[in-house]
Amino acid sequence: MAVLGPTNTGKTYLAMERMLGHATGMMGFPLRLLARENYDKVVKAKGAGQVALVTGEEKIIPPGARYWICTVESMPLDHVAQFLAVDEIQLAADPERGHIFTDRLLHARGTEETMFLGSDTIKPLLQKLIPKAEFVSRPRFSSLTYSGHKKLTKLPPRAAVVAFSAADVYGLAELLRRTRGGTAVVLGALSPRTRNAQVQLYQEGAVDYLVATDAIGMGLNMDVDHVAFARLSKFDGQQPRRLRAPEVAQIAGRAGRHLTDGTFGTTDEAPPLDPELIDAVENHTFETLKTLMWRNVDLDFRSPQALLRALEERPPSPVLIRAREADDHLALQALSQDADLMRLANNPLAVRLLWEVCQIPDFRKVLSDAHTRLLSQIFKYLRDGPAGTLPLDWVAAQVARLDRGRATSTPWCRASPISAPGPTSPTVPVGWTTPSIGRSAPAPSRIGCPTPCMSA
Repeated sequence: MAVLGPTNTGKTYLAMERMLGHATGMMGFPLRLLARENYDKVVKAKGAGQVALVTGEEKIIPPGARYWICTVESMPLDHVAQFLAVDEIQLAADPERGHIFTDRLLHARGTEETMFLGSDTIKPLLQKLIPKAEFVSRPRFSSLTYSGHKKLTKLPPRAAVVAFSAADVYGLAELLRRTRGGTAVVLGALSPRTRNAQVQLYQEGAVDYLVATDAIGMGLNMDVDHVAFARLSKFDGQQPRRLRAPEVAQIAGRAGRHLTDGTFGTTDEAPPLDPELIDAVENHTFETLKTLMWRNVDLDFRSPQALLRALEERPPSPVLIRAREADDHLALQALSQDADLMRLANNPLAVRLLWEVCQIPDFRKVLSDAHTRLLSQIFKYLRDGPAGTLPLDWVAAQVARLDRGRATSTPWCRASPISAPGPTSPTVPVGWTTPSIGRSAPAPSRIGCPTPCMSA
């Protein structure tokens, strides 16, 4: 079943209710913060011992978990569940992450019920790829109206200001703090504890303003009456570009909850919106998607060269486009130039391990020779080291290096400590280290603190 429609239509609520009607279930969400929000709801309904949370930065897996709440990338597809749902399925068209959503669309299924939630712009492609799917359209519960351009200092209470870089978010938040008395900050680079505390500050009314990236656009349920775009361009992983109409609608649609109407507009450096864009957002009329991103998941682990060939397979349908080479693919290409390393990847188990290592994020966001050397070291430790684990002192030294890099790259903020990778860290899978070391993060301030090195 595909449940499609604009924002504020109750799609996620419907899927959650359907999941809890089954004995077991799994839902994949596009954001860690959204996964955490819905995890808390399921815990409240079923109890902490029944619910698992799996994201790129948190793993809470009780032994008897029956309901799994995950980010789409972290869904354990070998886990069998009666109900399975994927939220914001239109992200299958995204150049960066789309191939993951497409894979879930083509291969992830519940044993009794499967639901895909998202914008109706993807409907023609779903009809082609899943011809037997049932479609349900959901109308928006409230209206969304353009209210023009307002000065930042003149925004109404319960407003969310949207920008697309940490520097802009914190600059706008500081200005609002000085002129309006306080603001909360939401962006992906915050630690889970800090991010959740910032959301709580806003939701409980301790502050009347929220400054955020487009993280709020993917279904995050907050009591926002007005969305103000302070910027209309974002970096898409390749270059800066202007927001597309569906992206504006996705973010603006956070204004208004259930039957309460919402407004959207611009502020600060963003100019007023074009009449055509306003009409499209208010009436939810957008061009349908023409293609989705795809990457082969039927991988060949007989050798590194066979794995590379498998990653370069062509899509099986004309509506699917092979995704551009992701960081893990680029890392494998770089490591394949190391003849000594290739001699160690001499059997399917070793090649599979090498591929897992290649998927370690480059937290410094440079994919430089330094990151390639880091991956090489990790693979060698896991391939031939004692008990196949990473030495704890070596892991601590790598984290200390990240700490030093963050301190020099973000002098304008108070840097918060981070925990060293351990058995449940997203960068070091279970069993890769001896017991972890760590430091707890400080309590959040009225304006949170960015940790850009740990944004993945």
